Amino acid sequence: MSILEEAKNISDILKEHRRYIHQNAEQHLELPKTAEYVMNTLRELGYEPERVGSSGVIAMAGGKKPGKVFLMRADMDALPIQEESGEPFSCQTGSMHACGHDFHTAMLLGAAQLLKAHEDEINGTVKLMFQPAEETLAGAKMMIDAGVLENPKVDAAMMIHVTGSMPLPTGTIMIPDAESGAAAADWFKISVQGKGGHGAMPDTGVDPLNVLSHIHLAIQAINSREVSPADVAALTVGQMHGGATSNVIPDTAMMSGTLRTLDNNVREFVKRRIVEVSESIAATFRAKATVEYERGCPCFEINEPLLKELSGYAKEMVGESGVWDMAEAKVKNKNMGSEDFSWVSVEVPAACFSVSTGSPEEGYQYPLHHPKAVFNESALSIGAALYTDLALKWLDNN
Repeated sequence: MSILEEAKNISDILKEHRRYIHQNAEQHLELPKTAEYVMNTLRELGYEPERVGSSGVIAMAGGKKPGKVFLMRADMDALPIQEESGEPFSCQTGSMHACGHDFHTAMLLGAAQLLKAHEDEINGTVKLMFQPAEETLAGAKMMIDAGVLENPKVDAAMMIHVTGSMPLPTGTIMIPDAESGAAAADWFKISVQGKGGHGAMPDTGVDPLNVLSHIHLAIQAINSREVSPADVAALTVGQMHGGATSNVIPDTAMMSGTLRTLDNNVREFVKRRIVEVSESIAATFRAKATVEYERGCPCFEINEPLLKELSGYAKEMVGESGVWDMAEAKVKNKNMGSEDFSWVSVEVPAACFSVSTGSPEEGYQYPLHHPKAVFNESALSIGAALYTDLALKWLDNN
C-alpha cells in the first residue's frame, strides 16, 4: 500500500483533528488548547513531544538508524476574524482559521501517524515542528532561538501551505518557482506627539491628526518616486487612530502598517526613508514623530536543489496530472506575502509546497483570509501523504 493510500485511510481522523483545531482557533503566541491537543495526540501516537515556549511543540520520528535530519513545519495560529463560513464547527470566539493553519496542523499530525507506522524504515530523523504565531511573524524565530534547529541539527526543511479559490482541482500540489519564495516583512508604527486643545481654537494646539495625514500621503510616494520601477515594494498602512470626540484636538495620534520587499537593500532604504519622512514632516508642523519597527522577517529563500529533488518525489506520488509546476508553466510570481518560515530558510536549505483546497468551479469562491472561506477537507490526506513521502524519500537518498 502506498503512503497516499495509507493517508486516505485515515482521512476521518484528519478531519477530526482539523475540526477541533478550527473550532478552537487561537491567535499569536498563546495557543493553550491547540498546543495541548497536539501534545496529547502525539503522546497517543507514541511520541515524546516537547514544548518550545508556551505553545510551540516539537517531536522526533525515527532516529533508530543513522542519517540526516529533515524538519517539517506546521503553523497553528489563527486570524482575528469573526467567522462567517457557516460550517457547523465554526469558531465563535472572534478568531478564525481563515488561512488554513488548521489544515497544516492536521496534515502534520497525520504525517506523524504515518511516520510512526514506518518508523523502522526511517533512515535518519524527522523533526516535527508545530509553530505558533506565524500570522504575527513571531513564532519561527522564537522556536529557532530556543534551539529547534539543533539537538539533533537539522539538515533540510520543508513546509506546506494550502490555497483557497485557486483555479486548480482540490488536492493539486502546487510547486513554486525557486525564485518565488516570499517577501521580507516589517511591521511599523508611527506615533505623533502634538498638543491637544479645543476644536474651536486650533491655533492654540498642534493637531497630530493633520500631521498624521500628511505623513500618510508622503510615505506612499517613497514607493512610487524613490524605489526603482525594476524593484518591488509594498507599503500599506492598515490602521490610523487618534482622538475620542469631534470638538477636541487630541494630544497624540498613531498609525501602523506593513512593508514588504524582495531585496534587502530596498528593504533597508525604505525603512530609513519612512523614519526620515515622518520625522521631518512632523517637525514642519511643530510636532514630533516616532517610528518603531515592531517585528518582521527576511525573504523566504527557496533552496533550488532541494525544491527540485522534493518536487520529483511529489510527482512520483501523485503523477504529473496531480501537480502544477510553476517553473514548467513558466509562471513568474513575485510573492509579496510573507512567511516567517523564512527564518528557517536562512539557516538551512528549505522548500515549500502548496495544496489546493477547492476551486471556484468546485464551489469554493472565497480566498484565504476571508470570513466566509470554506476549505475542501479531501485535501487533508494529500498534505499528510506529501509530508510523509517527501521526508522518507529525502532521508533515503541523502
